[in-house]
Amino acid sequence: MVFIIRRREALIGAAATALALSRGANGQTIPKADVAAPKFDPEKGASLRVLRPARFVEPDEVIFRANTAKFTKDTGIDVRVDFVGWEDLRQQAAVSANTGAGPDIVLGWAEDPHIYADKVSELSDVAEYLGKKYGGWMFLGEKYGKKAGTNNWIGLPMGGTTGPLVYRESAVKEAGFDKVPTTHADFLKLCQNLKKNNKPAGFALGNAVGDGNGFANWLIWSHGGFLVDEGGKVAINSKETINALKYLKELYPTFVPGTLSWGDVSNNRAFAANELFLTANGVSLYFAVKNDPATKAIADDTNHAPLVQGVAPSEPQSATILNAMLFKHSKNQNAAKAYLTYMMEAEQYDPWLVGCLGYWAHPLNAYGNSKVWASDPKLAVYKNGMNNKFWTGYKGPITQAAGTVAAEYILVQMCAAVASGQATPEDAAKEAERRTRRYYR
Repeated sequence: MVFIIRRREALIGAAATALALSRGANGQTIPKADVAAPKFDPEKGASLRVLRPARFVEPDEVIFRANTAKFTKDTGIDVRVDFVGWEDLRQQAAVSANTGAGPDIVLGWAEDPHIYADKVSELSDVAEYLGKKYGGWMFLGEKYGKKAGTNNWIGLPMGGTTGPLVYRESAVKEAGFDKVPTTHADFLKLCQNLKKNNKPAGFALGNAVGDGNGFANWLIWSHGGFLVDEGGKVAINSKETINALKYLKELYPTFVPGTLSWGDVSNNRAFAANELFLTANGVSLYFAVKNDPATKAIADDTNHAPLVQGVAPSEPQSATILNAMLFKHSKNQNAAKAYLTYMMEAEQYDPWLVGCLGYWAHPLNAYGNSKVWASDPKLAVYKNGMNNKFWTGYKGPITQAAGTVAAEYILVQMCAAVASGQATPEDAAKEAERRTRRYYR
């Protein structure tokens, strides 16, 4: 209990320090084009309710709330922000979408605006202004913002947390490697050696929004597999997918126990407790151990590396994206657009980016100049995460079907069935195909 209290005190202190430091990051280092802002005349007596996921790093919430308070002070528009658990966010967004009531704005997950494409307002005026002012949108920002096959923005990606490899340098060296290898065969050997040394690896195989989907996608993509082809035809039941699942059968025995039930916070806790020595995660894991005196030695020994590329044409990774959507049922459309624009302006956005240590990596090119990316060389692997060339439903369009497959954890459960021995690779791929076809018609 003493450790838990001290750890919380350390993180609260780190949040306060990050907020103070971030106030110095007022957007002065961010290049901006001279572009006239769109005029959004707020509705008389407007107020807003915003729903978004709970923070994994304390400054995410602290600075987000501070920026929201600034907006209220500058405009007189009252804004209520509710933070909910990652696994609960989609359920609450679905209720709001289906009942036509609830939050005006939901900062949902990457695919969510595409799931509710007929329920959300177009945000092209906001997105096009921001793109012109801040050097254009990065690949995943545009990919997830626009409705498939159109130039119409139905989401406003505010940032993305990527999940590269996070590892203990001393453990990797003890396992016989100077750095994390880049091939499937050598990566398997590394994980086997880590297991022998009682310093195991581990990846989420539970229904985790970020980590579970991230691992399953990496496994399939790095072996050349994909959910659907360019035309949206279901293609998950392939020799590439089966090869990936056969590889998983060899890799899974090297994992720390319990990964079949891991959520998004599980590997963070295991890593900080010296139970886990290699995983995949966003900046939050490094942020937590770096800012806690009790785990400083772990942070000093921690580094990051790209996911194993395998046969993929580039790093087989997407991002867990915070994608804002404005519901049509909101009676305060202009006020909502004014709020979203305000939160993405450098004076607000850059302090948030800096304070979070780049946890929600930027979607607009200009923010590549943020001081956060020069603040710690161990963050380099996260800087261009929003330019990864993989996405939900790769290689097809991002649609309601693609989003639903992700929300239903079809690929995650395919992998878990093989890892647990409940299904052969062939049967698991066939079942994933059957389930996927329910949504791709």
